[in-house]
Amino acid sequence: MKILLTGGSGMVGKNILEHHEALKYEIFAPSSRELNLLDRDAVRSHFKSISPDMVIHAAGLVGGIQANIANPVDFLMQNLDMGLNVISAAASVGVPNLLNFGSSCMYPRDAKNPLREDVLLKGELEPTNEGYALAKIVSAKLCEYISVEDASKNKNYKTIIPCNLYGRYDKYDPRHSHLIPSVIRKLDEAKINGEKTVDIWGDGMARREFMCADDLADFVFFAIGRFEEMPHTLNVGLGRDYSINDYYEAVAQVIGFYGKFEHDLSKPVGMKQKLVDVKQLNDFGWHYKTQLSDGISRAYNFYKEGRKNGI
Repeated sequence: MKILLTGGSGMVGKNILEHHEALKYEIFAPSSRELNLLDRDAVRSHFKSISPDMVIHAAGLVGGIQANIANPVDFLMQNLDMGLNVISAAASVGVPNLLNFGSSCMYPRDAKNPLREDVLLKGELEPTNEGYALAKIVSAKLCEYISVEDASKNKNYKTIIPCNLYGRYDKYDPRHSHLIPSVIRKLDEAKINGEKTVDIWGDGMARREFMCADDLADFVFFAIGRFEEMPHTLNVGLGRDYSINDYYEAVAQVIGFYGKFEHDLSKPVGMKQKLVDVKQLNDFGWHYKTQLSDGISRAYNFYKEGRKNGI
């Protein structure tokens, strides 16, 4: 089975490529230098030359709340162009199966938690990541339309909506990183520098669900073997969440930071809670494996190796 993976150099892509199940497949993962996903003609030509049995679209411009607020145009345009180019090219050259990666940012800001798949497009989006969310929603709807319109051609184009992710190969630059890698770097630097206090944006009571990228890779290969049975839109997460304060405490325990936390109430915090409903996921037969402390330890060890090697 030939699989074309976009985003192979990102956190999710690298965890997919390093998963033990990857050896069972012929996986093509072109770099951005080899294939510019913003060039529609180049994408179509590349897909036609490979003729994959499945496309996994994991590429995207991603970042935490600071990056989304600072660069809404890029987060909308680049993710929208990549999604439309990849999905339309796959359909035009006859790729039968496509697994599209969405995001829990797609859900309305005021939707009731846990977030069920059927509440998409039923409310306003969170302003701090609206551009990114809009791009992901359009890509998911395109997959749905193609599957319905080309049902007679057996096109299975499906979208998974992972919760927030962290793990090996994450970004640890505070300007671009998500919560856990940002906290790892902040607390590690605070420990090294002998700082007594570290600031937390907001009151720390907002709740988030973070899954280790190793587990998402595990889900991908689980889904490949049961792709026809998989729902067209499916949450992939833990079904439980923690407060921002909890994550700071968990990272502090792993790193060995014993200082105090101060809350900066002037900073934005985003949605109060973002927890995905995993009923369909449980019915599909998959469950996460990595506990939070173990996942943070792996991520911290990866970060320390990178810091030691000057990365």
